Amino acid sequence: MGSSMRKKKEKKKDFQKPKLRVGKTKAKADNFTDTSFKAKSIVLNQQSLTTAAPSSSTQLTHYLSLASSSKSDTQRKDAMSYLVSRLSNAPSDAPTLPASILLPKLLPLILDGSTAVRAQLLKLFKILPPEDVSDRAESVILYTRAGMTHLATEIRDDALNVLEWVLDITGDAIVKCPGGWVKTLNSFMSMMGWTRDKSSTSKWSSESKVTISNKSNKSFARQLTLLAKFLKAGLDEEVVLVKRSLNDIKFDPATYALPTVHDPFGYLNLFGPPRDEDGTAYMDSDSRRRVFQKRFRDIVDKGAEDARRAGGETGRAGSTLAKVVKEGMANFSSAT
Repeated sequence: MGSSMRKKKEKKKDFQKPKLRVGKTKAKADNFTDTSFKAKSIVLNQQSLTTAAPSSSTQLTHYLSLASSSKSDTQRKDAMSYLVSRLSNAPSDAPTLPASILLPKLLPLILDGSTAVRAQLLKLFKILPPEDVSDRAESVILYTRAGMTHLATEIRDDALNVLEWVLDITGDAIVKCPGGWVKTLNSFMSMMGWTRDKSSTSKWSSESKVTISNKSNKSFARQLTLLAKFLKAGLDEEVVLVKRSLNDIKFDPATYALPTVHDPFGYLNLFGPPRDEDGTAYMDSDSRRRVFQKRFRDIVDKGAEDARRAGGETGRAGSTLAKVVKEGMANFSSAT
């Protein structure tokens, strides 16, 4: 009986409200955190307050960093717009950024997901001096190939715009750089679905899913047009100088001057790792024709014929492609 009463009193004690004495504060909980402190100052890392405005070179470097590394599409677009405006309207004696600094930072933006950023990027590329772009053709075509094989249709189309710009200002520098000929043709074949299938009896594979939807619009026709332009740059014969006698030869200082291009003997790959057939630099048109005849001629001929039969804009682009291949390979013999 005593035990039962004791248990009842203990349970009743849990529901009793404690009486608070006047002037005495309530006991603090075990997990109480004191938040009564006041901060007298807030210090930010790398804070710089100055009355002088930043220099032009500092502003260019800052906006270049924003364009290449910002996570916001709006910031990248605004930074690219600033760079385009400053570099296009800058006077000749104003400080600027050379292509050797701009291209390594901005080339990855060829794969940017924002259409506005890629549009501003192409505007900036067109401002750069052609000779500076030619010296870095290998880096430019590397990111261009990545854009050509991207899953997004818009990025593939903009990558073709970059390829057209490079072909217009550098001529055959793109097809002569290491990997510029075979690897770019492989990217074209992958983008357009023109790949061999060894397991098929017809030796032709079905078209890739990313290309089927492009057959009925301008995208596929533009791919055919740019392929024809690229092949024309690689298959056309170089100008051969006429042999002259020793009496007709005059001293030309330019022949013995220092090279004006970056890494003039890079195609020899004297100090680099060994290259395979795809990564080789094909410096003359005969070597490029030989590889094209061996690996791509049948694929391109059949693809151009299929495009020509489709009619319309695609048919005209297919006819142009077939004409370029025929003229480029006219004087080529497999025996040579």
